[in-house]
Formats: sequence, structure tokens, C-alpha cells
Amino acid sequence: MVVTDSPALGVIWHDLECGGYDADLPLWRELAGESAPGGASARVLDIGCGSGRVALDLARAGHLVTALDADGQLLAVLAERAGGMAVETVEADARDFSLQRQGYDLCLVPMQTLQLLRGPDERAALFTRARAHLRPGARLACAIVSDVDCFDSRAGGLGPSPERAKLGDALYLSRAVRVQRREHFIRIERERLVLPSGGAPPAPVEHDVVELEILTEAGLAQELRAAGLNPEPARTIGETYEHSGSEVILAHV
Repeated sequence: MVVTDSPALGVIWHDLECGGYDADLPLWRELAGESAPGGASARVLDIGCGSGRVALDLARAGHLVTALDADGQLLAVLAERAGGMAVETVEADARDFSLQRQGYDLCLVPMQTLQLLRGPDERAALFTRARAHLRPGARLACAIVSDVDCFDSRAGGLGPSPERAKLGDALYLSRAVRVQRREHFIRIERERLVLPSGGAPPAPVEHDVVELEILTEAGLAQELRAAGLNPEPARTIGETYEHSGSEVILAHV
């Protein structure tokens, strides 16, 4: 996890909750290497890049990355962290973007960004825009999670330890307190707390809820074909002590 010295609060929470995850990075590097024409650097489009967890790792590996996100604050931090590396940032909606650059070798949708979209129409919009920016034969790779460990800390169940970061005079804590699997969604509830030093009273607890639509490889294969993409066998990312495993859905132009 990386947190800047004086970031916006949204950047702090994003880094705490997402920035420390690295189990997927070897697979993204492998896919970029497979996609690089003639063994050269691959041109990669990272959709839902956040503060640069994947984009910066691929840039350090020598690839040319366009990092796309709807959050300008996260992109500003990414650009600062990139320094002189080959990372271009674009503020845009994943369902409706048109880039000057075309012919990417690989398009990535890491974490569970795809599951934050609502329904097949929104996913079709992303698939269509991604396809329009890929060269013939290039791949789209989307990570999804379906098998999660459910718990409810508020009802006495054990949950993960909180992520924490000390910045300046304050300690920032983020903790998942409930994970539920429902018929169509995985619901993740978090509590966020800021503890000032010097005995000052803590800020009110902030509650955050994320709902991930439950998706299957077979169902996504149909949607990908409808968008003009050709599904391939999925790959897997193993679970870790703190994170569930996931599938990476693959398709090519």
C-alpha cells in the first residue's frame, strides 16, 4: 500500500482498501508479456486504474500504459507517482470513452470493476468501447470474484483486521464489518475511522457499502460474443490470507 503525504481523503481510503493487493500483478504482467508484439513493450489500457496499483507495476516492467478512471483525484496521484514512467492518464467513464490513441495490445479491467457496473447494458458499453480501442487479435481481461467468505462482525462473527495508515497527526482505519452473498449481489460493508493524535475526539465513523453483481464465466461469454469479442478460457488468481481468489475472464478481438 502507498499513501501520499497529504492526499485527499478519498485517495487515503482507496489506497488503504485496494492499494495493498498484489496477488493479481503476476498475471497482468504475464498477459502484457504475451500481448507484446515481437517481445517488445505492450501498449496496455488499464480501465478503473484508481491510484495506479496495476498501471505503475506494468510501467515498471517496461510496458506503455494508458490509465483510465472517472476519479480525477486518483488520477492526479497516479500521475505524481508515475514520475517519468510511460503512463498516460485519462479521466473518463468506462462505459463511454473515446481515446485519441487506438490499437492497444491489451485492455485490463482489474479488481472487481466490471462487477460495479449495473446490468448487461452497462457491461456491453464497456466491452464495445474496449473492442474499439484494441488491435486485431488483442485481448480484453476482466477480473471477477464470485466465491467469498461471508461474515458479520456486528453479530459477533470474525472479520479481517482493519487496514491502517498513519499520516501526519492522524491514524486512518478501514475495516470490512459485513460481507453477504445475496441472490444477485455480493454486499460488502465497511467502517472507516480517523483517529487524531493528542487526545482529540475521533471523527464520526463513516460507513461505506459496495455491491458487486454476481457474474459467471458462461454468462459473460455470451455478452462478450454479442460485443464482437471471442471468449477464451478464464484464468485464476489464487486466494490469499486476506483476499478471496478471483477469475480473469479473457476474450480477444
